[in-house]
Amino acid sequence: MEKSIIAQGASFRVDEFVDKYRAIYYAGASGDFNPIHIDPEFGKMVGLGGAILQGLCTLGFTAKTLTDWLGDPGKLKKLKCRFSAPVHMEDTLTVSGTVTGVSGGRAVVALTVTNQNGIEVLKNVSAEVEA
Repeated sequence: MEKSIIAQGASFRVDEFVDKYRAIYYAGASGDFNPIHIDPEFGKMVGLGGAILQGLCTLGFTAKTLTDWLGDPGKLKKLKCRFSAPVHMEDTLTVSGTVTGVSGGRAVVALTVTNQNGIEVLKNVSAEVEA
């Protein structure tokens, strides 16, 4: 991705594929070995349709997409969201962002994170970044 120019209305969109091992890799890094994340049969048994990705891993994809667009991870100052739908292995997430305001050396970025079916997996997603 090119380095961004932080200006009102600037935007980006990136797709991120969730490979079938992502939850296991994330479990190893985070210590979150909850069976709903690493055992597809358990995920089915509890009504999730299989194993689901850890919410913070989904947020991590979002942060990575944003910092790649910014060109500098140090520019991300604040990121918030509401986890709203499960992400399954082999889903494709689309992260889209638009700068909604710039003031005092900071910019606000409104984000959407959806799966391949258009379902918002994160809602009320916003970030504050160094402009």
